[in-house]
This record gives sequence, C-alpha cells and structure tokens, in this order.
Amino acid sequence: MNAPLWQPSPQQIKSTQMFQFMQNINQKYQQSTQSYEELHHWSVNNAAEFWNEIWDFCDLRGDKQGEIVSNANQMPGARWFPDSKINFAENLLRFRDDHTALVFRNETDQRRSLTYKDLFAEVAQYASSMKKMGVGQGDVVAGFMPNIPEAVIAMLAATSLGAVWTSCSPDFGINGVMERFGQVKPKLLFSASGYLYSGKVIDCLPKVQQIAEQLDSTEQIVIVPYITEPKELSAINNACFASEFIDNSATELQFNRVEFSAPLYVMYSSGTTGVPKCIVHGVGGTLIQHLKEHQLHCDLRRSDTLFYFTTCGWMMWNWLVSGLATGCTVVLYDGSPFAPSAEHLWDIAEKEQISLFGTSAKYISALEKAGIKPKQSHNLEPLRVVLSTGSPLAHESFEYVYREIKQDLLLASISGGTDIISCFALGCPIKPVYSGELQCRGLGLDVQVYDEQGKAITAEKGELVCQAPFPSMPIYFWNDPENRKFHDAYFVSFENIWAHGDYAELTKHNGLIIHGRSDAVLNPGGVRIGTAEIYRQVDKVEQVQDAICIGQPWQDDVRVVLFVVLKGELQLNEELITLIKKTILKNTSPRHVPAKVIQVQDIPRTISGKIVELAVRKTVLGEEVKNKDALANPEALKQFENIAELAE
Repeated sequence: MNAPLWQPSPQQIKSTQMFQFMQNINQKYQQSTQSYEELHHWSVNNAAEFWNEIWDFCDLRGDKQGEIVSNANQMPGARWFPDSKINFAENLLRFRDDHTALVFRNETDQRRSLTYKDLFAEVAQYASSMKKMGVGQGDVVAGFMPNIPEAVIAMLAATSLGAVWTSCSPDFGINGVMERFGQVKPKLLFSASGYLYSGKVIDCLPKVQQIAEQLDSTEQIVIVPYITEPKELSAINNACFASEFIDNSATELQFNRVEFSAPLYVMYSSGTTGVPKCIVHGVGGTLIQHLKEHQLHCDLRRSDTLFYFTTCGWMMWNWLVSGLATGCTVVLYDGSPFAPSAEHLWDIAEKEQISLFGTSAKYISALEKAGIKPKQSHNLEPLRVVLSTGSPLAHESFEYVYREIKQDLLLASISGGTDIISCFALGCPIKPVYSGELQCRGLGLDVQVYDEQGKAITAEKGELVCQAPFPSMPIYFWNDPENRKFHDAYFVSFENIWAHGDYAELTKHNGLIIHGRSDAVLNPGGVRIGTAEIYRQVDKVEQVQDAICIGQPWQDDVRVVLFVVLKGELQLNEELITLIKKTILKNTSPRHVPAKVIQVQDIPRTISGKIVELAVRKTVLGEEVKNKDALANPEALKQFENIAELAE
C-alpha cells in the first residue's frame, strides 16, 4: 500500500470547517460520523437535509422557505429550494468594509486592488446604469474581457438585477465569439480595448467592431480601456467608454432576489465537434455548490488569499470569483503564466501572500520540465493549498509539488467541468493525499464508476456517473425547448443517471483516478485505454515537450498513434522512438505502446488549454473539423493532414 504524500495532523483536522460541519451533523441528526467517507455516505443518503444544512452553514443570504427539493429522484426534473428566493451578487457582496476584495496583477507587474467597500460602490454605479438602459431579470449581459476587475464588477452588477452573465475570452476568433454570443443575443456587451499575452499587446477593437456589426441584439457596447488607449469609438456601433457609461452618482444597490433555479450564467461547451452548446446554470445551484467546495473542501476563510490562473472564458473564473462570498481576497491575473519569466506567478504568490493557488496540470508539468523550484526561490509560508485541474495530474507532478513547492500542503487535483460549473471530485482537508489520486467525491454528490452494463464498480475503469440529482446541474440548454440536446448530452447512456463523459476509476482509498475523456478512449484489440495513462509515461521522457495520441482504424483493429512535440531543435529518430516506447511499456502494457510515433511542431488546444484528441483524429481520418474557431491554434491541425507515415 503506497504511503500518503501528505497527511493532515489531528490539530489540522480539528481546525477545519469540514470537521466543524461533521460535528454539527452528528449533534443535530444523532450521527457518529468520524471519517470523510461516513460523512459523504450520509450526505448522499440524506440529500435534502444535507443541502439544507449547507445553506445554513455557509450562511447563504436569501429567503429560504418551503420544501428543499421536489421531484427528488428525477434527472432532469428535480428542483432544489423551489419556493426560495436568492440573489447571487448579494451573497458575493455581503462584506462592505476595508478588507481587500480584489487584487489584479499582470505580466508587466501592474497592480490594482479594491476593498470590499470599493467593490460595492463600483458595482452600484454599473448596476444603476444597466437599470437605466432597461437591463432586468432574464436579460443577457456579455463580457468579452481579459481577467480584470471590470469583468467581475460588470458580472456582479448584472446579477444584482437578476440578469444573466455570459463571457468569452478575447483571444477567441470572431466566428467563435459569434457562435456563442450569437445564440444568446446579449442586450449589453462589455469589452476591454486590449489585452496582453507573452509580452504582446493585442488590440480588441477590430474584433469588437465586427461583433457590433453582426450582433443586432446589442443595444450598448461598453469599452473598458486596458493596455491600449483608444481616443474614439466612432467605428463601432452603439459603443461608448466605461467612463461615459457608469453612473458616478449612484451609491445604493438593490438586489433582486429571484427563484433559486433562475438563470445566472450561460457557459459554453468547447465546440470542437460542432456549434457550442449553451449550458445555462442557475443562481442558487451555482452558489450553494461553490460555497460548499470553497468552505468545506478547500477550507477557505476570510483571512485567505485565493488565486486561480484562468481566463474569463473558463468556468474556473466563475468558481474563483465566488470566493468573494467568503470575504477572502481574490487575486486576478491577465497574461501568460510564463511571462516575463517562468517564476512570475510564484513572485505574485509571494508578494500577495497567496494561501490557495490554483492552476492546471499542464502548468505544473511545465514547471517541472523547466527546472523551477519555488521552495528554494520564494517564501511560500502562507501557502497551504494547491489546486490543479484541466487534465489529470500525473503521479510525477504530485511528487514534484511536494518536493519542489512545499511539503506541508494540501494538493487537490480536482475534476468536474463546465457542464456542472463545479467539481465531482476534489480535495479534502481531513484526508491524506495519495500520488495520482483525486482525494474524494464531493459531498452531496452520488458519484460512482459504471461498467458498460451500468453496474457500479470499484478498482476498475469505467464511466464516471452521478446517480442522483444535485443543485449545480444545468437548469437547461439555451434554445432547446424540448430538452433533447440536454438529455442526449448526459442521460442517453444510462436512463436517469448523469454520465459525465470521463473515463475513471475508484481507488481503495475512496479517491478517484481520471484516465481521460470517454470519447477519447483508445480501443486496441478491444481493450479500453485512457489517453492519460499514455501521457503520464511520455511526460517522463525529457526530450518530449508535449504529446497527443489517437486511435487509428487499422487492419480491422485500432492502433495507437502518438504525436510528439520535441524540445528546442531536437529531431525524432529511431533511438528516441525506442526510448519513448520502452518508457510506455515499462509501466503499462504492450497494448499502450504506440504503433507509430510521429513528430509535429504544435499540438492543437482549446482556448482554455485542453488538447483536442477528437479534432486530431478527425483530421487524420480526413473528416471535417466543423468548428476550428474553438481552438486557440487552429493552424496546428494542418500538420495532421495527409501524413504519409499513417498509411504504412
């Protein structure tokens, strides 16, 4: 049995909000739970009582009344707190004092901060202007913004009125933006004048001009000057500067409490296989799930400083900003995580005394390959949690974090996604951390792994599912009146069971291992292989910078093809191919070993940084990739066309 990489001390356990919540449950419901597993078991078997207790423990502001859940066994169909009213912004703006709410940093070391009092005042000014132009409950307000404070302010102002917020990162192409905003038809659009990435200044206004010409629903476009300093906006229909838009005289902010299940956010699927799905999340479900994750699973408190490296187009931005409800300090960052240096985010972590640092598995792997050792170069005394998501975190990355970042630390590999705007599996401050494992299934979530017959299994790979309704399920898809797209997305595999699309495994520690996406699973010789199993081994090969693998139909079977990006000017040769294959074989099986290893110059990724195996597979097979605008680097697909080696 492998030893844990980290084990909380009895004193650490007893000081957590998770432990406090457990004691509350024991006392109120005459329970004797002593472990996280027992608490999780109680939470899924007493779902109504559990979510009611979360409302109270996390001190949600709203009118809680009536039943907790109706149609409790139906997916979709269950409704949480159907008689209750709540406002999202009211919960995030409950504090109005001089404690720092937001800190903004970027590549150039620009810094801005707002107190909770400042934040409330600015939201009031934005909300007053929105109200004057007729923005109200159910209207869509959109952001085409980098991760700057004005994005948070605009979102809070819109949601204070009961409006719906949606956003795209400004690095999206014009078609990608229109495939999203064109569906939801925002009444009001906020955009920055520019943004910064890897030392390069990008002007947003040419794109905004095209958006204005194509988006006839938008009555006003508000430009926030950032990085660039435009003098006038006459070329853009219905555009004005933020300084002209905001109502500087407004001081009051009224919160429109709406139904618990009223729409809050429209999020978008990656769109790499077609037009993006518009996933609508509810006010109460998003809020109660985020607060549960922040306070219980991350032990987030008012004294903490929370950071997550994200863009406004990734659901981790929504998750990050919800941290304001705890009264903590939230750090926003715009730019490349490696500019001006590979240590830049750790410079910020030290200066801002970040206690919870969130990032991607790819970033941690890149740090290790770059030889970065923050433990030696930075004072990270306040740091107590590192969060990682976006793709499975390899065993070696777990060990790197404890070896080179900090030893006394909760490393939480978390997994969920845009579909639930939160996590199915995540960290737990009262449990040990084991290499390669997500610590636990989230409280209140009846997560299991199914085989192909729909039977729950342990210590075997299968489909990640949730067997019972939960508050952060989407309330519906936009423009899907009969819920057909919604049903087909999650419930077509197993009736009345949420199938998440992850290929996973429950461990003997009651943790989870994610082996990749189900639709990217390889099937050589009829044996299912998660792509993450191969990436983990390839990551050990020092010469390889990046990789992607697919299954190629071959001689009535499927063979594994691995594409690699090599460091610097290295060229793939037989010696290196042999090393890669031997490394994969050593720790997996002969079926994992690729039949072909082929060098490419770049790996295509979504805007949020996820590799796109399906798009590569389609390109290799000569099929059309319908939505290349969903990719950060669509030109990378070109190199996968007509590769002669794939015909051998």
